[in-house]
Amino acid sequence: MQDLLTIGDMAARSGVAPSALRYYERLGLIHSVRTGGNQRRYQRSELRRVAFIRVSQQVGVTLEEIKEALASLPDGRVPTKADWARLSARWHDRLEERIALLERLRDNLTGCIGCGCLSLQKCTLYNPDDVLAASGPGPHKLLHGE
Repeated sequence: MQDLLTIGDMAARSGVAPSALRYYERLGLIHSVRTGGNQRRYQRSELRRVAFIRVSQQVGVTLEEIKEALASLPDGRVPTKADWARLSARWHDRLEERIALLERLRDNLTGCIGCGCLSLQKCTLYNPDDVLAASGPGPHKLLHGE
């Protein structure tokens, strides 16, 4: 048990709150062993899994997708560099779409705020006469480049 990390140590080392670690464990993303007093202890290798989870989430990958990716590893081990390349290749197209969306947001949001109206419903630049209402709810210009 001496080589194992407490939940507090794991939180401090990973930068993830103990509540999030417990949540990841409930989802099956990370694993712990229990002491005789039913306290969680983590293998140090779980730090790499948590880092993988955090980075994946930051680029927009869902916890369900992360779970699938981690489950695809042999014997539940942490990802190696080769594993990361294989797993991230699955997400490449979606990440490219996300980058394009962020670029449209950056470019269009600046333009909209610059005109001063702050209303896409009434904006004469982006949505004259509310023609986008026929497209349904949501930010169609931003999400779909209409």
